Amino acid sequence: MQEKLPNEQAFSVIDEHRARWNVLDMITVIAKGTVPTYMFMDIDMTWAEGLRGQFKDLGRKITVTAILLKAIGIAQRSHPASRTASLPFGKRAILNNIVAGFTVERFVGSQPAVFFGAIEAPDTKPLELISEELRGYGTHEMKDVEHLATQHWFNYMPWLFRQTVLWFGQRFPSVRLRHMGATFGLSSLGKFGIKALIPPCASTSTFGIGEVEYRPVVRDGKVEVRPMMTITLNFDHRMIDGAPAARFMQDIRQLMEGGLESHVAESLVKKDKEQKLPVPSSQLSTTYSKA
Repeated sequence: MQEKLPNEQAFSVIDEHRARWNVLDMITVIAKGTVPTYMFMDIDMTWAEGLRGQFKDLGRKITVTAILLKAIGIAQRSHPASRTASLPFGKRAILNNIVAGFTVERFVGSQPAVFFGAIEAPDTKPLELISEELRGYGTHEMKDVEHLATQHWFNYMPWLFRQTVLWFGQRFPSVRLRHMGATFGLSSLGKFGIKALIPPCASTSTFGIGEVEYRPVVRDGKVEVRPMMTITLNFDHRMIDGAPAARFMQDIRQLMEGGLESHVAESLVKKDKEQKLPVPSSQLSTTYSKA
């Protein structure tokens, strides 16, 4: 049995690693004053997984995250309140250029740190290009990815300089768009087997993504096994009310369950005109099993 240490040796005090300063600023400065409110929704991933299989047959790897970024971006077109930012004196800014934000874990030395990626116009970009940009954030040297390089530089700036930039960014949309242009945020821990995630309220619409797992569900009065995924929306209730947020989530689910078909068909047809897209989940009647 290990001998109990005296009080003065029972703890260690270390400096917070500078590589974590950006994420700490997001949580303690940007999210300060928000009114976080949570919504949970299960999505039938049968159609999305079938779509990934279609791309795989054509030699292209498309991730679930890429499909989600596109679906959320398209849904934001019809829900401007989901892409707003609070300003002083009762004003708000509506961000007109849709930009997908997402978290990326990178190691700085031996220290794991959260960085923030950004993909412009995910609503109009092909899925292949979105997936390619996502891979770049995870595999390229940070110095070769402008967004990561800037954040890494900012991590090591003096505290007062950092706070000044953040202060201006929260009050002047032009400054915010230059450094924090994302209209929504997304964090995914599904690859670790996490079923659901509630992320910090770092923007008006921030999503937490769980794993895709096979679950029993009822379809047309029958119990079927389908690949399902739980998404969580943490929204700022100052900027968007519950019912509009729910409609926003409904549109995302509709897109993920087959509504994206018209937005991705061209990419598949160009590669192989004889390939058929997977049938939307609402039209499926086959019972699926994990095997």
